[in-house]
Amino acid sequence: MDPLAAPELSPLDLAKLIQAAAQGVAARRLCRARPAGGTSPLNSAGTRTVDPLAASELSPLDLAKLIQAAAEDKLAQKPVRIPLKGKTTVADYFVVCEGETDRQVKAIADGIVERAREHGVRPLAVDGYEDASWVLIDFDSVLVHIFLPGERSFYDLESLWSTAARRRGTS
Repeated sequence: MDPLAAPELSPLDLAKLIQAAAQGVAARRLCRARPAGGTSPLNSAGTRTVDPLAASELSPLDLAKLIQAAAEDKLAQKPVRIPLKGKTTVADYFVVCEGETDRQVKAIADGIVERAREHGVRPLAVDGYEDASWVLIDFDSVLVHIFLPGERSFYDLESLWSTAARRRGTS
C-alpha cells in the first residue's frame, strides 16, 4: 500500500463531492482521507484531513516559504517559488525543486510534509511518490513539484508559467 496515495472515494463521498461542486462549495474540503498503514511521516497520525489550513494561520506565501525552506533543508537542487496569483485559479504558488536521485526526491517530499505537519498543515494529495521521478504535493494554495533533473528540464514549469504570465499581461 502506497502511504502517500490519495484517498479512494466511496460512491457516497463521490456523490457528495459532485453535489457540493454543483452548489459552489469547496468540494475538496468535504472529503476525508482513509486511514493508511506504513511508516512515512505522511500517515503517522493514521488519517489526513483535506482542509490544509484549518489548523494553521499560514498565508499561502508563508506556506510556500516554509515549503521552500524544508526542501532546502533536504538539499533540494534549485528550489524556486513561482507566484501564480492572478494568473490561474489552480494555486497561489508553485514550489519547484529537484533531487539527484529518486531516494532524495522521496526524502524531500517526506521532509516537506513533515515540516508542514509541524505547522498544522496537511496535504490534500500526494502523487508520484512511488515512481519518484516527479512528485506532486497539493497543499491547495501551494502546489509542490519535486523532480528528477531530467524531468524538470523536460517539463520546464518555470518557463511555461513565466510565458503564460507575459501572454496574459499583453492580452
